[in-house]
Amino acid sequence: MRKPSVTVRIPASTSNLGPGFDTLGIALKLHSHVSIRECDEPVIERVDNQRTSPAAAAMTREVAAAFFNRSHIKPHGAKIEVKGDVPVAGGLGSSAVVRLGVAYALNELNGRPLADAALLDLVTELEHHPDNAAPALCGGFVVAARIAGTVRYRRFSVPGTLKFVVCCPEYEVATEKTRLLLPRQVPLADAIENLNRVALITAIFATGDYRLLSGLFDDKLHQPYRQKLIPMLGDVIAAGIEAGALAGWLSGSGPSILCITEQKERAVAEAMAGVYTRLGIRCQPHILTADNDGIRVKRS
Repeated sequence: MRKPSVTVRIPASTSNLGPGFDTLGIALKLHSHVSIRECDEPVIERVDNQRTSPAAAAMTREVAAAFFNRSHIKPHGAKIEVKGDVPVAGGLGSSAVVRLGVAYALNELNGRPLADAALLDLVTELEHHPDNAAPALCGGFVVAARIAGTVRYRRFSVPGTLKFVVCCPEYEVATEKTRLLLPRQVPLADAIENLNRVALITAIFATGDYRLLSGLFDDKLHQPYRQKLIPMLGDVIAAGIEAGALAGWLSGSGPSILCITEQKERAVAEAMAGVYTRLGIRCQPHILTADNDGIRVKRS
């Protein structure tokens, strides 16, 4: 017997972490909620607000159809509400929030026919990469990859002493648009440099020796090309580091920029935001910690 309604809370995530393109991600304590209520009409209706775009509504229907197909549950109508603090097209995993939230809530509504691993595979197929969906599902720092059609990942808890200072400018950058800027081939030396850093970043998060993170988030595969749409990237990161941060990176495909720090997080936020102010761009700084819980059903 199906539940009458379900609400789930899903964390934002920062992905790539510089060199870890489509591989590394961290869940953050900035959340949105997806609520699903079964209805008599055999349609999937997204009712969160009057500004819901056709693309957002289509995404919701797509993930619902994928869930019913994968679970072999007879499709039923549902009203779906999405609300919260994760900005759309901001580089903080908003599409993974919606896709995972809808799939997870439908699964809960229908008696959990799919295991979490199957839900992650489903969402990753729609996202085309697991670096946002995996941390949103299980929390913490995650290294993930699709291997033979399924997602393999390892996650590690992140202490509250690490702060993630995120500057979210008041404009959007679509992932599809920034991916068109990426080259089809890269020099071997650039690929090797990224591999070096990804291995070290993963080992450091696994062992907890975070002081060694400094200088490891340089990237040669995507940030230099995406910077064409986000020209302040280098200046914002440099300002954060000068104010005390360990390092910084473009969060996902942007436009949000993030610095990681163990100290002076307010000074780091002010320095990063100051770059935008000088450029006449409004932005919202957030001082966040990692979300080690991942997606959760909200109990009434």
